[in-house]
Amino acid sequence: MTALPMNDPKTTAGTPEIGKRAERLQVMLAEEELTALDDWRFNARMPSRSAAVRELIRRGLAAEGYFTQATQNDQSSSFGIFDRKG
Repeated sequence: MTALPMNDPKTTAGTPEIGKRAERLQVMLAEEELTALDDWRFNARMPSRSAAVRELIRRGLAAEGYFTQATQNDQSSSFGIFDRKG
């Protein structure tokens, strides 16, 4: 999958580009869970709670085998969440 540039005529109104965040997810947390999230976020230098939650979800999914992990010889251009063709 490849993302279309914002000015690409193939991008139609109302159709989000690949990788664009179009869905909102609300999560209720206990005070101690929020404190743990904020502590992790600041230690990891994440720019926002949302970014921290996305990173933790990505790591959890990767730990369960949903994403391929890079190896020492992989180039950064071949590593990502989405398969890139072309």
